[in-house]
Amino acid sequence: MDDAIRAFMRFLAVERNASPETIRNYRSDLTQLATFLSQRQQPPSPIHAGEITAESIRTYLHWLDRKGEKSSSLSRKLACLRSFYRFHLREGTVTKNPAEEIRSPKLPKPLPRVLTKDDANILMEFPEGTSPLALRDRALLETLYSTGARVSEAVGLNLRDLNFDDGLVRLRGKGRKERIVPIGDLALQAIRTYRASLTLPAHAQQPSAPLFLNHRGGRLTTRSVARLVSRYSSRLAGGAVSPHALRHSYATHLLDEGADLRSIQEMLGHASLNTTQKYTHLAADQLLAVYDRAHPRARTATPSAPQKDDTGS
Repeated sequence: MDDAIRAFMRFLAVERNASPETIRNYRSDLTQLATFLSQRQQPPSPIHAGEITAESIRTYLHWLDRKGEKSSSLSRKLACLRSFYRFHLREGTVTKNPAEEIRSPKLPKPLPRVLTKDDANILMEFPEGTSPLALRDRALLETLYSTGARVSEAVGLNLRDLNFDDGLVRLRGKGRKERIVPIGDLALQAIRTYRASLTLPAHAQQPSAPLFLNHRGGRLTTRSVARLVSRYSSRLAGGAVSPHALRHSYATHLLDEGADLRSIQEMLGHASLNTTQKYTHLAADQLLAVYDRAHPRARTATPSAPQKDDTGS
């Protein structure tokens, strides 16, 4: 199984151009399955990819469910297994895909939390002080909200990805697809202030250098960003939010202000408009305002004042 996992990892990295985070998650998922099934054998012994059956995968998923794994995590692990076996079927190293026989768990579809515009503005002000870390946190929050970037896209930013003159930033999304999106003046100013506060060696100021740095001078990780967003947003009245809530708030606030769905789709980097439609929602007052403005029979006509009858009748 170890050799089969390594071959799949090479495929993901070279042919699929998958992100390091995807490769890391898939390797972890496959190793966990291999360890679980190996330990169930009597005596415990390594297991081969071709020996794994649909029933053994169901047993593994049931074990994870009893441990309290979320449905989204189970669904991801099953998707990983399907991709793993599709690859090995193509390579001829297995004869069937046992994961295809298993139905994915139903996933709840709660709407992500959306910050109000006031809360979004307040959140930007929470990083206080003039230390490089405080200035970095302010610049990072401003960038996430100003661009709608995924966390992985924000931490992947390099200095050369920013165009200060035109107010644009290059983001590298899923599948390493690149897109150019606007970035606001406040975010750009926060980035300038943050970078000016740093004392860095020459190599850290090259165009290929990371934009956002950790305290050791290396690139920030997605987990670090999630922690700092949670820490600052916990001071809001509604409690802590994830970085994804900033992305969703960005899209919702644009929509509320009249941006069209196609433009939002492009800025978010969604391949399908359906994804954008599920991702954003209109507030009830926005819907009512659009209806009142657009529908010819939305409101009854205001009755005119009765005309005075000269005949007296």
